Amino acid sequence: MSQAAEIVRISAPPAPYFLECGHTVYAAGDQHPNRHNIGVFDLLFVESGILFIGEENREWALGPGQSLLLLPDRYHFAVKPCEDRCSFYWLHFRTVCAWQETSPAVPPTLQTEEHVRKFGALPYSIQLPKMWDLPYPEQTYQLMDKLLGYSAERQSSAYWSSQQTFEELLRMMDLRQLEQYASPVVTLAEQAEAFIKNNYRSELTSESFSEALHFHYNYITRCMKQVYGMTPNEYLLHYRLEQAKLLLLKTEWPISGIAREVGFKNTPYFSNRFTLKNGCSPQQFRKQYSH
Repeated sequence: MSQAAEIVRISAPPAPYFLECGHTVYAAGDQHPNRHNIGVFDLLFVESGILFIGEENREWALGPGQSLLLLPDRYHFAVKPCEDRCSFYWLHFRTVCAWQETSPAVPPTLQTEEHVRKFGALPYSIQLPKMWDLPYPEQTYQLMDKLLGYSAERQSSAYWSSQQTFEELLRMMDLRQLEQYASPVVTLAEQAEAFIKNNYRSELTSESFSEALHFHYNYITRCMKQVYGMTPNEYLLHYRLEQAKLLLLKTEWPISGIAREVGFKNTPYFSNRFTLKNGCSPQQFRKQYSH
C-alpha cells in the first residue's frame, strides 16, 4: 500500500455530511469539466480506465482503485481527454468545521477550547488522503453503489441510510484508523488523553504519566500540546470541569461532593476554576438549568 503524499484534515464533531453522489462513464475523448470554487468537497473513485484531472498547479492520471479528494475552494480542470473508456464514482460532501491540506508528518493543530465552545465537544481530526491507492477498492465501490441506490427511496429513510453509509466510507478512508499511517505524536497524545479520562478522579503527576505511557513527561507534554493545544495538566483540568458540568445537571449533589468526585481536593479552588472557565459559579450554572 502506498504512503499518502498529502492529507486533508477535517475537524469533527459535527461530522462532514453527505450531499450527493453519482457514477459517470466517459468514452474516449470525453473529459472532466473545468470548475472553480464549487463550494463542496468532490471525492472521486476510479473504477476502470484513466481519468486525467488537475487541481490548481497539480495534475493526476487516476487509474482503477485510486481515489482523489478535490477541495471546495480550488480550480479543478481536465488535464486532457480520456484515451479509452473511463468509469468512476463521485461524491460531494460538506463540513461546517475547520479543515486544512497538509503533510502527514505535520501534527494537527486543533483550536480545542474554541471548538468546545462552538460545538460542545472535544475535536477529532479526520485525516483523509488527498490521492490514494484504495486498500479495499471493491468494498468502496459497494458502498458507493449503496449510496446510489438510496436515491430511489423515500427521503425519510434515505437520509439516515445515506449519512450512515457515508460515515462508514469516511471511517474506511480515515488514516487515523489505519496503524501504518498513525503518527507517533498523535498516537502518544491519544494515549495520554485516554489515560486522563480513565484516571481523572485521581491525583495525576508527571511521574504517573511517564510510568503509564513509558515516555518522559516533557515529550508527552509536547505531543499533547501539538495535537490538542493543551498540556496534560490543562487537558486534565478541562476534562474535570466538563465532568463537573454533567454532574451539576444530572445530580443534586452538593458542590463539595461534585468537586471531590471529579478530582478536586479543595472546593473553593474548584469553584474558582469553574467560574474562570464558564463565566459563572457552579451554583449559578446549576440554577440556570433548574426549574
